[in-house]
Amino acid sequence: MDTLALVAAWVAVVLLIVLVGFQIALAAGVSWGKAAYGGASATLTPTQRVSSGVAAVIWALVAWFFLSLAVPALPGIVPPSWHIVVLWVLVALFAIATAMNGISRSRIERAIWTPVSAVLLLCALVNVWQAIALSGTAG
Repeated sequence: MDTLALVAAWVAVVLLIVLVGFQIALAAGVSWGKAAYGGASATLTPTQRVSSGVAAVIWALVAWFFLSLAVPALPGIVPPSWHIVVLWVLVALFAIATAMNGISRSRIERAIWTPVSAVLLLCALVNVWQAIALSGTAG
């Protein structure tokens, strides 16, 4: 793994840990709803709290995926033959997240999560390009 891809993987891990913490806090009932779900209410509904709990688990798995890229000795959650596919899925997901956060009605959600999503998108792109280069395929 080249230095840029390694740094991008670690940046993704750190940002995803922050995101997991945020989602856990929302699931636990912390009144940060103005920075999530369009910012309609500081207090989330029970359904939104469950959604945040599920999101925390999913983002934790994504963080582990990037961590396993940065530290190849760790067991991955998908076989290496799937890395390019998973990274392209994450590129799409982070692109959608960047757009959705960017058009949120919540100013604080736009201010916090649009740049986070955009940086995660760049991290995924750098790593998919690295994976393609290492595989010798067109991706």
